Amino acid sequence: MKPATAALKLGVHLPATPAEFQDGMISREELDELQHNPPQWLVELRRNGPHPRNVVAARLRVSNSGLARGGVTEPLTSEQIAALAADPPEWLVRERETLADTKREEQRLAGKRESDAAEKAAAAAGKKPVRKAPAKKAPAKKISKRRAR
Repeated sequence: MKPATAALKLGVHLPATPAEFQDGMISREELDELQHNPPQWLVELRRNGPHPRNVVAARLRVSNSGLARGGVTEPLTSEQIAALAADPPEWLVRERETLADTKREEQRLAGKRESDAAEKAAAAAGKKPVRKAPAKKAPAKKISKRRAR
């Protein structure tokens, strides 16, 4: 796989990885080895950063879009993330509330879908299927041997 894909799967910022990682293709076996037995550079990147956008968003408990609306366009280090979390600016508080509202609404809709499906299944189980009589076929038209010209 491409280095960018591997970096995404490992949760690290590609430009911060070593040159040998960035230059070559990574096999699935190599990726598995990196995930299960990470080298020191990977451990340091995961601990200190710079972190990719999705990791920053997860650590700040906001969406990727919320980061963009907040003006965060560059990768952040763990120290920068901790500083933002310790003294959250107004946009961060607002985006956390937005994400929480969105998740609550998703849970509400999922519960509604489940209850609707349960009601539908219960209604179907309680009713016998209605068999329709076969439709009567219209009599076939006789084709006259004479055609109107």
